[in-house]
Order: sequence, then structure tokens, then C-alpha cells
Amino acid sequence: MTESVRSLVRDARRALRQGPAAIARRRRARLAEIVAHARARSPYFRELYRELPEDVDDPALLPVTDKTTLMAHFDDWVTDREVTLDKARTFVADPALVGERFQGRYLVATTSGTSGLRGIFLQDERTVAVGTAVGQRIRAGLGLGDVMRLLRGAGRTAIVSAPGGHFSTVAGAARFRRDHPRLSWMLREFSIHQPLPDLAGELNRYNPSSLTGFSSMLGLLAGEQEAGRLRIHPGLIIAGGEALTAENHARIASAFRAQVRSAYAATECGFLAYGCAHNWLHVNSDWAVLEPVDAAHRPVSPGQPSHTVLLSNLANRIQPILRYDLGDNVLLRPDACPCGSPLPAVQVRGRAAEMLAFPGGRSERVGISPMAFGTLLDRVPGIEQFQLVQTTPTTLRVRLKPATGADPDQVWRRVHDEITHLLTEHRAGHVTVERAQEPPERSAGGKFRRIIPLAT
Repeated sequence: MTESVRSLVRDARRALRQGPAAIARRRRARLAEIVAHARARSPYFRELYRELPEDVDDPALLPVTDKTTLMAHFDDWVTDREVTLDKARTFVADPALVGERFQGRYLVATTSGTSGLRGIFLQDERTVAVGTAVGQRIRAGLGLGDVMRLLRGAGRTAIVSAPGGHFSTVAGAARFRRDHPRLSWMLREFSIHQPLPDLAGELNRYNPSSLTGFSSMLGLLAGEQEAGRLRIHPGLIIAGGEALTAENHARIASAFRAQVRSAYAATECGFLAYGCAHNWLHVNSDWAVLEPVDAAHRPVSPGQPSHTVLLSNLANRIQPILRYDLGDNVLLRPDACPCGSPLPAVQVRGRAAEMLAFPGGRSERVGISPMAFGTLLDRVPGIEQFQLVQTTPTTLRVRLKPATGADPDQVWRRVHDEITHLLTEHRAGHVTVERAQEPPERSAGGKFRRIIPLAT
């Protein structure tokens, strides 16, 4: 742990002890600092903020940004003139460079997001250090027994995620192993693309003390634990990537007899919020601003669901994320959380990805996480948008919007082969994968869903 991280850890602890007023002071000061930095070093923000007051510590004064606009202005958006979109694309095209420092300075992660637009996001050393510091908050409230189980597992952490690629979780783990080769055994990834029995067997052999994964996949693993095929005893389980429902939270906690915490993160801000024992997500508002707003980007009252949410990452200097439309539907808690945290609490309503379930043999059901399909197709070249619609128990309809210049038939053949292989690996090879003639569609409310399970 570097001295700077130690300092950040101390400050993060001090902020919680000092309470809401001290947290708000830090937030205002850090917002003013990052806005000033963006204006001075980013040509895009310099022009965007040209009419703003000299000092800005209120996010409501800032114009809204989004991924489409920022990616279109990538070279002017970043604050390092040596960084260009062409160089970043060349870097992320090489899977051997996952976790390596881009230009010797930056961690790079990619995402397609719900819109299907691929984003390339950079983190400087300060951002990584802040994430490490505030990340310790997720362990708040653990009992002595939980801590003992963590210690008995020697700190081994299992990350059940999508393999390969420069996805945020994978890139972060790869960087840890590059920086700490002697501790690489403490952090291991497990592929969500393999059949559940194989995944359970690998986890049994690794015997982790903590387990991290997509919420829906952790629900599937809870079923394996209940059936006795999975036999691990982690002291802490961290669910992310999708909203953790109360039902799934209870099932996971019961199956593993462990503390379950949720994490709300995005590639644009990996330390956004962490869950408490009451299953509310507490925003790390000393380092991040989260604004629930309506369709016109006006604030919505606590207790009312938002149309979207605006994010400001107060740590990242290389690629400022300021009043950025994240696209999630959230609800801000109107009263104090019973856990006692001074940080604002939210629930995420718009990331509750539903499981795709198909009939298997012997009256069994085959469940596959939506993330398994999403992360698989994110790697297929030539796709601008995709949408999978389960139209019958054994039919999956694929809506595709090929990228400009891509051969639609060639893209379809690759998509069909990838999905068919995934289904076969999960013992659902009997499912029909058909090509839709219509393009991906948005819901009546304007939201875009990449995965649409069978209506029940």
C-alpha cells in the first residue's frame, strides 16, 4: 500500500466519522478542483464550460454529457495530449495487454454499455488509489465470524466474470497480478461462459474466502451450493453488475451462510457505491456525485424513481466524467438508513437484469446469466447494437444492427455461432437461435434492453 493510498484511506475513514457536513465539504472542493482541471487541460471541456463562472462547486451548473458525445470528441476530451483514440483502440485490440499500463501511466477498460456503443475509459493512478481507499467500506459491519472465515481462506478472492477482453473487472485484476506477481494467487477469475458444474468444480478446488460476481450468476451458484455440488465457505460475497433483488440477496446469504454486499459500479466510476447489511447502496459521495433526474435532467425528489442519473467522478483527471448521463433508473432513500452510514443511500431499479431460463433434461431448468450473452457478443466485431428476445421457452430471437461498413450476413454467422456454442456449453444446445429482420427496439419509455426474457 503506497503512502498516497494510506492517506486516502485515513481521509475516507475520517469523512465517515465527521459526518454529512464534512463529506459535503470534500465533495464541493473536489468538484471545483476537477472542473478547473478539466477546463485547463481538456479542449472539449474548455469550450463546453466557456460561459460558466470561474469557480464551480455545484454540479447543477454544469451541462450534461454522455458517452456518445464524449467518445466522438475523445482526443479533445482527454487531458493528456499524448493520448489519442487511435492509440487507445490499438492498445485494447491486443488481449495480451490487459492490465498493462497504457503509455506506462493508465489503466484502460472497455465497455459496450446498454446503448451498444463501445466506450474506452482510462484511469490514472489517483483514480485507482481512490478506488482502493473507499473500497474498504464494503467490509463495514462484518462480524468476527465473517472476518475469521476471510482469514481462514488466506485472502483468496474468486471473481466470477467474463474472461478475456479489457473489461473493467478483468483489467483491474490483471493489473494487480502484474504489479504483485508474488500475490497473484490471491485473485483469480472464473469464466461465466463455462457450464455450472465445471464452474462449481473449479471454485471448490480454489476454496475462496471471498466471492465476487454478477448478481444473477451468484444466484445460480447459490443453487449449486444448496444442491451440494458447490462446497465453499466464503466470509464475504460481493454482488455487482446487476441490481441485487431482496429475494436473490436472501437466497445467496442463506445458501452460503455469509455476509452479502452489493456493489454499484460503472466502467466510468468503479467505486460509485457499496451495499450495506440492509441492501441499500451507499454512494461514496466524498468522491462521486450521483444526481437522480427526470427526462429533462431536472432533480427528482428522494423516494421517487428517476428517469436517469447523472454521474460526476471527482477522482479521474485523465478523462473527466462530469455530469455524465449514466442511463440508470435509481431511487434515493428519503430517510436515514438503519445501518447508520452518513452516505446517501440509493436503490438501482434499471439494472435488474433478468435470467434467461431454458428447459433442460429431466425436468430441469437451465439458467444463463444475461451477462454471459452480453460479454460474449461485446467481443464480436461489426456489431453496433444487439438485442436478444426469448420468444418461446426454446427460441432465442436475435435483433442486430451491424456497424457501418460491416457485412450483415458475416456478422450474423459469427453471432449465431457464438450463441449456439454458449448454449451448447450450458447444455441448452436444443434452443433455436433465429435471425430477426427487425432492428433492436426501445421500450415505450425509451429505455433500451439488450436482453428480453420470455414474458411470464
